Amino acid sequence: MTRVVFLDAGTLPQGLSFGADSGVHYTPHEMTAPAEVAERIATADIVITNKVRLGADEMRAAPKLRLIAVAAAGTDNIDLALAGELCIAVENVPDYGSYSVAEHAIATLFALRRALPAYSAAARDGRWSESPHFCWNGPRIRDVAGSRFGVVGRGRIGEAVARIARGVGTEVTFAQTPGMPCRDDELPLDALLEQSDAITLHVPLTAHTQNLIDARALRRMKRDAILINTGRGALVDAAALAEALREGVIAGAAIDVLDTEPPPADHPLLVPGIPNLLLTPHVAWASEAAQSKLAGRLVDLVKIESAKK
Repeated sequence: MTRVVFLDAGTLPQGLSFGADSGVHYTPHEMTAPAEVAERIATADIVITNKVRLGADEMRAAPKLRLIAVAAAGTDNIDLALAGELCIAVENVPDYGSYSVAEHAIATLFALRRALPAYSAAARDGRWSESPHFCWNGPRIRDVAGSRFGVVGRGRIGEAVARIARGVGTEVTFAQTPGMPCRDDELPLDALLEQSDAITLHVPLTAHTQNLIDARALRRMKRDAILINTGRGALVDAAALAEALREGVIAGAAIDVLDTEPPPADHPLLVPGIPNLLLTPHVAWASEAAQSKLAGRLVDLVKIESAKK
C-alpha cells in the first residue's frame, strides 16, 4: 500500500480520485499549518503539496518519503537541494494551466482597456438612469486592437498570452531574457515599459525578479498604460503600485497574485478607494479544464511512483 498525503487539497476543488484497487491509501487535508506538516507526512511515501512548504525538518521527519508532487507549475516551496541529498524525487506540473492563465490575462486586458468595471458600476448605481442620453459616458474606452502589448517572461504562459494577444490584434513585444542576446521581437525591460500600452508579467520569482516592478519601473510606463500580474505577487512592489494608481502614474492594474496569500486585511492593495485596480484572488489558473488537467497529472504521478514499489 502506497501512502499518499495531500497537505492542502482544498486548493484543488476538482479533487483526486484513485481506484479501489489502485494500492493507494489517500489522505487529503483541506489545509496544513506549518507545525502540522511533520506529523502528517511521517509515514507517507508520497506527499502532494501546492503551497505548503517542505524544508529540512519536514523531509527528515519522513523516512519513507520517495516523491514530492507539487500541484503547481513552480517548486519554490520545496528545498530542492536537500530533496536531492535525501533521494526524494520532486515533480511539478508545469503546463496544466497555461491557457487558463493566458485567457485571464487577456480578459483583464480587455476589462481595463475598455473600463468595464467603471461602466458596469455606472449601469447599476443610477448614473445611467439619470443620463439625459441613451448612454452614459465616463472614462476613456481604448481599443485592444492596435495597442502595444509587452510580455515579460518567455515561458509556456508568456508564449500562450502572446498567441492570444496577436489574435485580437495587438502588437506583441517580449522583454529581453536576462543573460540572453536580444531577439528581433524583444526589447530591454526599460524600453518595453516605456513603449507598451499594457505590460503582463510571467516570470518566476527569484532574487533578480523580486520587486521587478517598483516605483522606478512604474514611472517609466506610459500614463495610460496598464499592468497585469498573474505570475508571482512579489514581482510587484504592492505599496508602490497602490501609490502609482492613486497618483495616476499608470492608468490601471489587474492583479491576481499578492506577495502574501491569503493577504492580511491591511495589505496595501486591499485599502479601499484605490482607483482602476482589478484585484482577483489568485484564480487565473483555476478554469475547470486546467483543474481537470492538474488533477489527472497528479494522479498519474502517484500511480507511476506507486508502481515502482
